[in-house]
Amino acid sequence: MKDIIFDDFQNAVNESLLRHKSILDIITKFQESNARINRAIAKSVTNCGCIEVCAKKQHLSEDNTLNIEFLKNCLNTHTKGSLCDNCRDVIQNEIGNNLFYLTSLCNILDLNLYDILLKEYDKINTLGKYSFR
Repeated sequence: MKDIIFDDFQNAVNESLLRHKSILDIITKFQESNARINRAIAKSVTNCGCIEVCAKKQHLSEDNTLNIEFLKNCLNTHTKGSLCDNCRDVIQNEIGNNLFYLTSLCNILDLNLYDILLKEYDKINTLGKYSFR
């Protein structure tokens, strides 16, 4: 069932992309949509203030016997707070736009978005914590 949703989305994107059919248009629009996500997150910090960035050096033990659970608990996201409804909506819209251009890129290169998702999902499940991303 889930593959049908992905395929329907990929087909809908293919049908609705009219002006930017060139691969050059698609990759530059995709890059622009990435920047718009970054900008929306930055505006959540600098304009709205619903989230804060409190970044500092990530401290790791000098001990070479670090385990994965220790790393998971000691590394920080550097964010405080939570997105307000408005910022959440803006960021979700920008991510949706980004998905549109990512899917357009898949279409022009004859790649199946669902297959890519499954392959990545399998890799994450196989490697688990040891993927080190």
